[in-house]
Order: sequence, then C-alpha cells, then structure tokens
Amino acid sequence: MDTALAALVSPEGTLAVRVTPKARGGERILVEDTPEGPRARVWVSAPPEDGKANAAVCRLVAKALGLPKSAVSVSRGDTSREKLLRVVR
Repeated sequence: MDTALAALVSPEGTLAVRVTPKARGGERILVEDTPEGPRARVWVSAPPEDGKANAAVCRLVAKALGLPKSAVSVSRGDTSREKLLRVVR
C-alpha cells in the first residue's frame, strides 16, 4: 500500500487528484508537495473518452491503496482533470 497516497484520503473517504490522460511512459501516481499542501497526480495511458481514463484512474488508485477496484469511484469531475474520488475502505 502507498502510505503517502493513503494519508491524502480524508476521513470522509475522499481523495482529490489531478489526472493526465493519454500519458506516455506508463501509468503512475505521484504525491507532490504544492504551496496548498500535498496533492496526488495520476498519469494513465487510457484516452479521455467513454470513461476509459476515469476507469483507469480508479483501478490504479485502488491498486495503490490495496483495495478492490469497486472501492474507488469518481465522485466529482467526470470530464475534468481535477477529480474527487470516493474511497470506500
């Protein structure tokens, strides 16, 4: 389990991420420090069409947190790069 990513999940079970679809170089997650505080960035190779990128983001985050795919869903930002994910533990 990625402890840095797990620390960003709020007590309510939400996780804010910035997504880059159609990324080259493989899928990955990075927790970066910003002036506003730590934030998760997610790169997926899936294109942003028909929900493919959203599904890839949920799958990748669930895997990083050691959860089943069904435990992570997009709560807000279906068509935006800035997404709010719902994480059920």
